[in-house]
Amino acid sequence: MEQAAPVTQVEPTTEADRAQAAEPARLGRKRDHTRDPEILRCALDVLAEEGYEGMTIEMVAARAKAGKATLYRRWASKNDLVIDAVACMKKGDQTLESIPDTGSLRGDLVGMIRPHSIDDAEKKLRVMSGLASLLAKNPELAEVVNSAIVEPRVRINRTFFTRAIERGEISPDVDIETLSMVSSSMAAYRTLILKKTVDRAFLVSLIDGVILPACGLRAPGSSGA
Repeated sequence: MEQAAPVTQVEPTTEADRAQAAEPARLGRKRDHTRDPEILRCALDVLAEEGYEGMTIEMVAARAKAGKATLYRRWASKNDLVIDAVACMKKGDQTLESIPDTGSLRGDLVGMIRPHSIDDAEKKLRVMSGLASLLAKNPELAEVVNSAIVEPRVRINRTFFTRAIERGEISPDVDIETLSMVSSSMAAYRTLILKKTVDRAFLVSLIDGVILPACGLRAPGSSGA
């Protein structure tokens, strides 16, 4: 009788992985999810660098210094891992209570331009670029991307425009929904299509040259008609 081929075991690569692998499974035993945030951050890094097609579970495991078995016990597929990783990006976003409130629309918009915010936005755009081939075919992933990457910044901009209307700085007729998406859309075009950096100078020029005029405002130093 022909013998069955031996099953290859995945070798755990950290003490936590080895301990979890050595412990016999018990009904109802809760899995340790303490490493999930680190693994999800590594998944985002790999996704931003390689894109979805080039990304593998093995790459994420190596980046996180975890065994592949650890990842597969938590996420059944690469798609599941990516959805969770993108969804976790929303957790680091600013709350509406923490955003600038300078008393002017321009002050609020410029106040959001910080080195950390720019770096975070560029990483999100790279993640979106890596997922571009999937978004049209995967409605669930498209919804996660919109909720975690697009909507948080649109919501902040919407708050800035609403404040400006309430204090009488701009007209209630201003198209808030469209203007709330301008900066994100232009930043995405600049990064993904033009392959240029989104820096402070670009964002300030967008505020002063596009957003404020669309609201009927003039930027400081600009000449009126």
